[in-house]
Amino acid sequence: MADAISQPTGAPLSEGQRIVDTFVAPSKTFTDILRKSSWWGPLVILILMSIVFSFAVQSKVGWEKVYENNLHQAPKQEEKMAQMPADQAANIKAVSVKVTGVVAYIYWLLILIFTAIIALVVWATVNFGLGGTAKYGQIFAVYMYANLVVTVKYVLAVISLFAGLAPDSFLMQNPLGSNIGYYLGSDGPRWLIALGTHIDVFEIWALVLTVLGVGIVAKVSRGKAAAAVVGWWVLIVLILTATAAAS
Repeated sequence: MADAISQPTGAPLSEGQRIVDTFVAPSKTFTDILRKSSWWGPLVILILMSIVFSFAVQSKVGWEKVYENNLHQAPKQEEKMAQMPADQAANIKAVSVKVTGVVAYIYWLLILIFTAIIALVVWATVNFGLGGTAKYGQIFAVYMYANLVVTVKYVLAVISLFAGLAPDSFLMQNPLGSNIGYYLGSDGPRWLIALGTHIDVFEIWALVLTVLGVGIVAKVSRGKAAAAVVGWWVLIVLILTATAAAS
Protein backbone atom coordinates (compact mmCIF):
# COMPACT_ATOMS: atom_id res chain seq x y z
CA MET A 1 0.00 0.00 0.00
CA ALA A 2 1.02 3.61 -0.43
CA ASP A 3 2.88 5.21 2.44
CA ALA A 4 0.63 7.14 4.81
CA ILE A 5 2.66 10.37 4.84
CA SER A 6 -0.08 12.64 6.15
CA GLN A 7 0.46 16.09 7.54
CA PRO A 8 -2.02 18.19 9.52
CA THR A 9 -3.94 20.37 7.11
CA GLY A 10 -6.85 22.77 7.47
CA ALA A 11 -8.25 24.11 10.71
CA PRO A 12 -7.25 22.34 13.93
CA LEU A 13 -9.90 20.00 15.34
CA SER A 14 -11.50 20.50 18.72
CA GLU A 15 -11.60 17.59 21.15
CA GLY A 16 -15.25 17.03 20.35
CA GLN A 17 -14.55 16.97 16.61
CA ARG A 18 -11.74 14.47 17.15
CA ILE A 19 -14.06 12.17 19.06
CA VAL A 20 -16.81 12.33 16.44
CA ASP A 21 -14.36 11.95 13.55
CA THR A 22 -12.93 8.81 15.14
CA PHE A 23 -16.22 7.15 14.18
CA VAL A 24 -17.02 8.90 10.88
CA ALA A 25 -13.70 10.18 9.49
CA PRO A 26 -10.86 8.61 11.52
CA SER A 27 -8.08 9.83 9.21
CA LYS A 28 -8.91 13.41 10.21
CA THR A 29 -8.54 12.62 13.90
CA PHE A 30 -5.25 10.76 13.47
CA THR A 31 -3.84 13.43 11.16
CA ASP A 32 -4.69 16.07 13.78
CA ILE A 33 -2.67 14.08 16.33
CA LEU A 34 0.40 15.10 14.30
CA ARG A 35 -0.44 18.66 15.33
CA LYS A 36 -1.23 17.94 18.96
CA SER A 37 -1.12 14.56 20.71
CA SER A 38 -3.65 15.33 23.45
CA TRP A 39 -6.01 12.56 24.58
CA TRP A 40 -7.99 13.98 27.48
CA GLY A 41 -11.31 13.58 25.64
CA PRO A 42 -11.09 9.77 25.35
CA LEU A 43 -9.85 9.62 28.96
CA VAL A 44 -12.92 11.48 30.24
CA ILE A 45 -15.21 9.16 28.26
CA LEU A 46 -13.32 6.10 29.53
CA ILE A 47 -13.71 7.17 33.17
CA LEU A 48 -17.38 8.09 32.80
CA MET A 49 -18.21 4.87 30.95
CA SER A 50 -16.39 2.81 33.57
CA ILE A 51 -18.42 4.44 36.34
CA VAL A 52 -21.74 4.12 34.49
CA PHE A 53 -21.13 0.48 33.57
CA SER A 54 -20.05 -0.41 37.11
CA PHE A 55 -23.11 1.32 38.56
CA ALA A 56 -25.36 -0.58 36.15
CA VAL A 57 -23.77 -3.89 37.13
CA GLN A 58 -24.01 -3.08 40.83
CA SER A 59 -27.68 -2.08 40.50
CA LYS A 60 -28.94 -4.81 38.17
CA VAL A 61 -26.68 -7.77 38.97
CA GLY A 62 -24.88 -7.12 42.24
CA TRP A 63 -21.22 -7.81 43.04
CA GLU A 64 -22.03 -11.04 44.86
CA LYS A 65 -23.74 -12.44 41.76
CA VAL A 66 -20.86 -11.23 39.57
CA TYR A 67 -18.44 -13.12 41.82
CA GLU A 68 -20.58 -16.27 41.74
CA ASN A 69 -20.86 -16.15 37.93
CA ASN A 70 -17.10 -15.73 37.63
CA LEU A 71 -16.56 -18.65 39.99
CA HIS A 72 -18.79 -20.87 37.84
CA GLN A 73 -16.38 -20.22 34.98
CA ALA A 74 -13.59 -21.90 36.98
CA PRO A 75 -14.87 -25.36 37.97
CA LYS A 76 -11.67 -26.40 39.79
CA GLN A 77 -11.71 -23.27 41.94
CA GLU A 78 -15.44 -23.69 42.58
CA GLU A 79 -14.87 -27.27 43.69
CA LYS A 80 -12.05 -26.18 45.97
CA MET A 81 -14.31 -23.54 47.56
CA ALA A 82 -17.03 -26.15 48.10
CA GLN A 83 -14.57 -28.35 50.04
CA MET A 84 -13.53 -25.55 52.41
CA PRO A 85 -15.04 -25.08 55.88
CA ALA A 86 -18.16 -22.91 55.59
CA ASP A 87 -16.75 -19.97 57.57
CA GLN A 88 -13.50 -19.91 55.58
CA ALA A 89 -15.38 -20.02 52.25
CA ALA A 90 -17.69 -17.25 53.46
CA ASN A 91 -14.73 -15.02 54.41
CA ILE A 92 -13.05 -15.56 51.04
CA LYS A 93 -16.30 -14.81 49.26
CA ALA A 94 -16.89 -11.61 51.25
CA VAL A 95 -13.41 -10.29 50.47
CA SER A 96 -13.66 -11.30 46.81
CA VAL A 97 -17.01 -9.56 46.40
CA LYS A 98 -15.59 -6.31 47.80
CA VAL A 99 -12.49 -6.55 45.61
CA THR A 100 -14.67 -7.17 42.54
CA GLY A 101 -16.62 -3.96 43.17
CA VAL A 102 -13.53 -1.85 43.81
CA VAL A 103 -11.70 -3.15 40.73
CA ALA A 104 -14.76 -2.49 38.57
CA TYR A 105 -14.86 1.19 39.47
CA ILE A 106 -11.11 1.71 38.91
CA TYR A 107 -10.89 -0.52 35.84
CA TRP A 108 -10.34 2.55 33.68
CA LEU A 109 -6.97 2.97 35.42
CA LEU A 110 -5.93 -0.58 34.56
CA ILE A 111 -6.93 0.04 30.94
CA LEU A 112 -4.84 3.21 30.93
CA ILE A 113 -1.79 1.33 32.23
CA PHE A 114 -2.20 -1.47 29.68
CA THR A 115 -2.64 1.08 26.88
CA ALA A 116 0.56 2.85 27.95
CA ILE A 117 2.49 -0.44 27.80
CA ILE A 118 1.17 -1.64 24.44
CA ALA A 119 1.67 1.84 22.94
CA LEU A 120 5.28 1.72 24.13
CA VAL A 121 6.06 -1.62 22.48
CA VAL A 122 4.31 -0.64 19.24
CA TRP A 123 6.16 2.71 19.21
CA ALA A 124 9.49 0.91 19.64
CA THR A 125 8.60 -1.64 16.97
CA VAL A 126 7.52 0.94 14.42
CA ASN A 127 10.33 3.42 15.03
CA PHE A 128 13.29 1.11 15.52
CA GLY A 129 12.18 -1.84 13.44
CA LEU A 130 10.09 -0.40 10.62
CA GLY A 131 11.56 3.05 9.99
CA GLY A 132 8.78 5.10 11.56
CA THR A 133 9.13 8.61 12.99
CA ALA A 134 6.31 8.76 15.54
CA LYS A 135 6.61 10.18 19.03
CA TYR A 136 5.48 7.94 21.87
CA GLY A 137 2.74 10.41 22.82
CA GLN A 138 1.32 10.23 19.30
CA ILE A 139 1.10 6.43 19.35
CA PHE A 140 -0.51 6.56 22.80
CA ALA A 141 -3.06 9.11 21.56
CA VAL A 142 -3.87 6.89 18.57
CA TYR A 143 -4.66 3.99 20.92
CA MET A 144 -6.80 6.19 23.15
CA TYR A 145 -8.92 7.44 20.27
CA ALA A 146 -9.11 4.08 18.51
CA ASN A 147 -10.37 2.45 21.70
CA LEU A 148 -13.29 4.89 21.81
CA VAL A 149 -15.22 2.43 19.65
CA VAL A 150 -14.99 -0.16 22.43
CA THR A 151 -17.03 2.15 24.67
CA VAL A 152 -19.95 1.51 22.32
CA LYS A 153 -19.87 -2.11 23.45
CA TYR A 154 -20.28 -1.06 27.07
CA VAL A 155 -23.02 1.44 26.24
CA LEU A 156 -24.93 -1.46 24.67
CA ALA A 157 -24.13 -3.64 27.69
CA VAL A 158 -25.61 -1.01 30.03
CA ILE A 159 -28.73 -0.81 27.87
CA SER A 160 -29.09 -4.61 27.94
CA LEU A 161 -28.74 -4.63 31.74
CA PHE A 162 -31.49 -2.07 32.24
CA ALA A 163 -33.59 -3.82 29.58
CA GLY A 164 -33.69 -6.92 31.76
CA LEU A 165 -30.67 -9.11 31.01
CA ALA A 166 -30.79 -12.13 33.32
CA PRO A 167 -28.19 -11.75 36.11
CA ASP A 168 -27.39 -15.48 35.96
CA SER A 169 -26.05 -15.13 32.42
CA PHE A 170 -24.00 -11.97 33.02
CA LEU A 171 -20.21 -12.09 32.89
CA MET A 172 -18.32 -8.95 33.84
CA GLN A 173 -15.42 -9.73 31.52
CA ASN A 174 -17.69 -10.46 28.55
CA PRO A 175 -20.96 -8.58 28.99
CA LEU A 176 -22.22 -8.45 25.39
CA GLY A 177 -22.68 -10.97 22.58
CA SER A 178 -20.34 -9.18 20.17
CA ASN A 179 -17.80 -12.00 20.04
CA ILE A 180 -17.63 -15.73 19.41
CA GLY A 181 -16.62 -16.59 22.96
CA TYR A 182 -19.93 -15.25 24.30
CA TYR A 183 -21.83 -18.03 22.52
CA LEU A 184 -19.60 -20.98 23.38
CA GLY A 185 -21.12 -21.53 26.81
CA SER A 186 -19.44 -22.19 30.12
CA ASP A 187 -18.90 -25.88 29.33
CA GLY A 188 -16.57 -25.22 26.40
CA PRO A 189 -12.77 -25.48 26.63
CA ARG A 190 -11.31 -22.52 28.53
CA TRP A 191 -8.74 -21.80 25.81
CA LEU A 192 -11.36 -21.74 23.08
CA ILE A 193 -13.61 -19.37 25.01
CA ALA A 194 -10.63 -17.09 25.74
CA LEU A 195 -9.67 -17.06 22.07
CA GLY A 196 -13.25 -16.52 20.91
CA THR A 197 -13.68 -13.59 23.29
CA HIS A 198 -11.09 -11.63 21.30
CA ILE A 199 -12.76 -12.34 17.97
CA ASP A 200 -14.96 -9.40 18.81
CA VAL A 201 -16.60 -6.86 16.49
CA PHE A 202 -15.54 -3.87 18.58
CA GLU A 203 -12.04 -5.14 19.32
CA ILE A 204 -11.37 -5.74 15.63
CA TRP A 205 -12.84 -2.33 14.76
CA ALA A 206 -10.45 -0.70 17.25
CA LEU A 207 -7.59 -2.74 15.80
CA VAL A 208 -8.32 -1.50 12.27
CA LEU A 209 -8.46 2.11 13.49
CA THR A 210 -5.18 1.67 15.35
CA VAL A 211 -3.45 0.39 12.22
CA LEU A 212 -4.72 3.42 10.30
CA GLY A 213 -3.64 5.83 13.03
CA VAL A 214 -0.18 4.34 13.55
CA GLY A 215 0.44 4.47 9.81
CA ILE A 216 -0.42 8.18 9.77
CA VAL A 217 1.51 9.36 12.83
CA ALA A 218 4.56 7.13 12.20
CA LYS A 219 4.56 7.92 8.44
CA VAL A 220 4.83 4.28 7.44
CA SER A 221 2.74 2.14 5.09
CA ARG A 222 -0.37 0.52 6.45
CA GLY A 223 1.26 -2.84 5.89
CA LYS A 224 4.08 -1.94 8.26
CA ALA A 225 1.64 -0.43 10.75
CA ALA A 226 -0.42 -3.63 10.62
CA ALA A 227 2.69 -5.76 11.15
CA ALA A 228 3.39 -3.92 14.40
CA VAL A 229 -0.14 -3.42 15.72
CA VAL A 230 -1.71 -6.72 14.68
CA GLY A 231 1.49 -8.65 15.40
CA TRP A 232 1.53 -7.57 19.05
CA TRP A 233 -2.23 -8.08 19.35
CA VAL A 234 -1.93 -11.67 18.10
CA LEU A 235 0.91 -12.35 20.54
CA ILE A 236 -1.11 -11.01 23.48
CA VAL A 237 -4.18 -13.03 22.48
CA LEU A 238 -2.07 -16.19 22.22
CA ILE A 239 -0.58 -15.58 25.67
CA LEU A 240 -4.05 -15.07 27.18
CA THR A 241 -5.33 -18.17 25.41
CA ALA A 242 -2.39 -20.25 26.64
CA THR A 243 -2.93 -18.94 30.18
CA ALA A 244 -6.59 -19.95 30.03
CA ALA A 245 -5.61 -23.40 28.78
CA ALA A 246 -3.07 -23.84 31.57
CA SER A 247 -5.58 -22.86 34.23
